[in-house]
Amino acid sequence: MTSSPTAVATATAPVNRSPALERLVHALEGTVLGQPQVVADLVTAFLARGHVLLEGVPGVAKTLTARSMASALGLAFTRVQFTPDLMPSDILGTNVFRPQDNAFQLVKGPVFTEVLVADEINRTPPKTQAALLEAMEERQVTIDGTTHALPSHFFVVATQNPLELEGTYPLPEAQLDRFLMRVRVGYPPPESELDMVRAFHQRQGKAAQVERVLDASALAELQVQAARVACDDSILSYVVRLIRETRSNPRVRLGASPRSSQALLAAAKARAALNGSDFVTPDDVKSVCPSVLNHRLLLKAEAEVEGLTADDVLRQTLERVQVPR
Repeated sequence: MTSSPTAVATATAPVNRSPALERLVHALEGTVLGQPQVVADLVTAFLARGHVLLEGVPGVAKTLTARSMASALGLAFTRVQFTPDLMPSDILGTNVFRPQDNAFQLVKGPVFTEVLVADEINRTPPKTQAALLEAMEERQVTIDGTTHALPSHFFVVATQNPLELEGTYPLPEAQLDRFLMRVRVGYPPPESELDMVRAFHQRQGKAAQVERVLDASALAELQVQAARVACDDSILSYVVRLIRETRSNPRVRLGASPRSSQALLAAAKARAALNGSDFVTPDDVKSVCPSVLNHRLLLKAEAEVEGLTADDVLRQTLERVQVPR
């Protein structure tokens, strides 16, 4: 099962994938059963130094996926349950006066971590959602005028339920745009669900454990290698033409921005690295296009009335734009 109905490539293990990435993918797929495309997108986003919005109904292993990723990477993991009464200071932290020192001391919030899981992010008001903007964009936070750096591997995995809308606050465009990918997590196929239940039985109800497979130096090197993946001018032109096609579509009210073209390129380079290639192909661009762009398009009202979705528009876009040869 893929994470998006428009996905055009599955997460099969390429022969030339590096041993480090092979260990990472194997560790994740051994815990998050039946979701190879979700695993591929999550690893791709991390290699591209982006953030991920996991969208799916409760119980499809969204939080487990994020926790498994953190464990396999050996990174510090913090989970925050977003609620309507959550305040920005609950995320960022606050300065507290210490009488014994006659000075203020920063009490850091959960954002000071390496992998932050923002569970049900659309259940908190926009003011609190916006508290993550600076952290996601610049990997730093400003508290009372003082800027504090976050870890270099800071990685946000937010979750939301697309069906239960009562008491929620839809993410504004500025917030959505900070996510490199929106990955839809569906139900696993029957055989994977059977394996899942069998593993749960064998563990006697205990939580699944994922061992660390990479060290800090390996993580940095993988991200550097992804950024260095070669890209021909024809691929760059293909990326721009895809983005511009979304803007000229008569069913689209707001197409993808120039930032989207950079995000699409970064994700394609990371996907090429994940596939064990040192150059980007059109298939790499196609495979990440749905997850990178499906949350960046706003459709016209009449298109939504007709039942058209952003995934439909992207499918049409990929069919219309000529692939470089």
